[in-house]
Amino acid sequence: MVTRFARWTCRGRAAKAGAVILVLLAACNTTRPHDADPAQVTAIAAFNVRYLKAINDGDIATLSSLTNDDHIMFAPNRPPITGRAANDEANGRTFQNTKIDETWTPVETVIEGDLAYQRGTFTVIASPKAGGAARTTHGNFLRIYRRRTDGSWWMTRDMFSSDQPPPTR
Repeated sequence: MVTRFARWTCRGRAAKAGAVILVLLAACNTTRPHDADPAQVTAIAAFNVRYLKAINDGDIATLSSLTNDDHIMFAPNRPPITGRAANDEANGRTFQNTKIDETWTPVETVIEGDLAYQRGTFTVIASPKAGGAARTTHGNFLRIYRRRTDGSWWMTRDMFSSDQPPPTR
């Protein structure tokens, strides 16, 4: 009798564990994300063209207009840069000292309601304005966009990292 009870208890636990696993798998949505609305993907791509043009032109006013007040930039090896004003200040310093030539290659764009994320790769060629050798960096990015009330998009989070080994010291 004890053996039967023990077997039933194990089966009950196994059934419960199996049910929990099925629920977790369903919640994780292990299938490929749904296809994003092509018009919205196009709108984000157009946003990226404006954003990159502002970076490559050193146009802090346009760059600032394309981010919201709670924009946060996560750059490698430094604390997050939080808020539009702090981002404007950091980008402004960069633009004063460096000519930037940046390109992005999106790999995935997912849109869920008024939020979207995009991941991809980037290349930056940074040339010091005072002269000297340009530095080229390749890496990966993950960006979060928020839809404005007029239907256009702006960037609210920007995270990137280099895929190159750190310099030796």
